[in-house]
Amino acid sequence: MRIPEENRNMVLLAAVTLVSMMVAGGLTLLDPARVQPVVASQPASLADSTPVRVVGAPFVPNTNPRER
Repeated sequence: MRIPEENRNMVLLAAVTLVSMMVAGGLTLLDPARVQPVVASQPASLADSTPVRVVGAPFVPNTNPRER
């Protein structure tokens, strides 16, 4: 039983996908990720916002394409 030439790429893609899913599943079973509980008392914070110097003219969107 031979695979037709026009189907070989799909068979190869399916085989690579199946093998990679098996590897990922096996690694997940061996080393599961630790789930940390969400603490509601701590507010979400952004990274420290440092001032940034902008060089050049500010961006103004062109709302009328006929005018340049």
